Amino acid sequence: MNILITGGLGFVGTQLSKRFLQRGYKVTIVDRSPEPRETTPAEVTYISGDTSLEGTWQDEVAAHDAVINLAGVSIFQRWNQETKKLIYDTRILTTKNVAAAMRQGKNAVLCSTSAVGYYGFHGDEVLTEEDPPGGDFLASLCVDWEREAQRAAEKGIRVVLTRFGIVLGKTGGALGQMIPAFKKFVGGPLGNGEQWFSWVHMEDLLRAFLFVLEEDTVQGPVNFCAPHPVRNRTLAETLGKLMSRPSFLKTPGWAIRLAFGEFGSVLLRGQRVVPKKLQNHGFEFQYPEIDMALQAVLQE
Repeated sequence: MNILITGGLGFVGTQLSKRFLQRGYKVTIVDRSPEPRETTPAEVTYISGDTSLEGTWQDEVAAHDAVINLAGVSIFQRWNQETKKLIYDTRILTTKNVAAAMRQGKNAVLCSTSAVGYYGFHGDEVLTEEDPPGGDFLASLCVDWEREAQRAAEKGIRVVLTRFGIVLGKTGGALGQMIPAFKKFVGGPLGNGEQWFSWVHMEDLLRAFLFVLEEDTVQGPVNFCAPHPVRNRTLAETLGKLMSRPSFLKTPGWAIRLAFGEFGSVLLRGQRVVPKKLQNHGFEFQYPEIDMALQAVLQE
């Protein structure tokens, strides 16, 4: 299988390209950087390009059997009008360009990233792929993001909308920030810690991608998160216990909102999402419980 990954130099794309190569697939990465990273495998074909703009990079899209669309600037920053526009445009324009470049009637698959933020905020309610979207900025972004990806389905392409939970890995993401804080004895919950935290271990994320690529009956929205979401305080307590560090130093809600603006509400409210479609198709998680997942990350 020939696979193209947009945004392939990021936290997830780096690991995904290595896993695909191990599987014997050919991998092409398209990213903004002029050159690949030193850690990018030599077997990867690298194309430098701004995927939010039309360009010759689109010729490669039609030539591949699968496209993994990961491009978009990080949402983990302070939100203001400028950053929100950048977050939105890098995702929407890239996905629009990818879908436009896919060949009519080709036996191919598009796995386009979305997020569990699609569902908005519902307190303790358990959410599956069947639930409607929320109305906040992140939810609206996900709705538009997925709509652009679904344009490829109009060409007969199988489209899988991968709604990510928080990805747990040592080299980046949430734990890339939490682990150093706990090492310095200043780790703990965000706000009151009661908000739900829908997460997935990097290993299960990679395995889920392979699963949906190779299982051609899977299409539409798929929650890429573990079957047992936890409250934020449980995450902090478990991480503190495994690292032999205290976990009682709460970061006040006002401080989070001051630091992250509107994104602070996302961190303080969360959602309780489960992977109903993956499990219904027979996918088995290697790390279904948070203690198992955190222990594995800390041993990496």
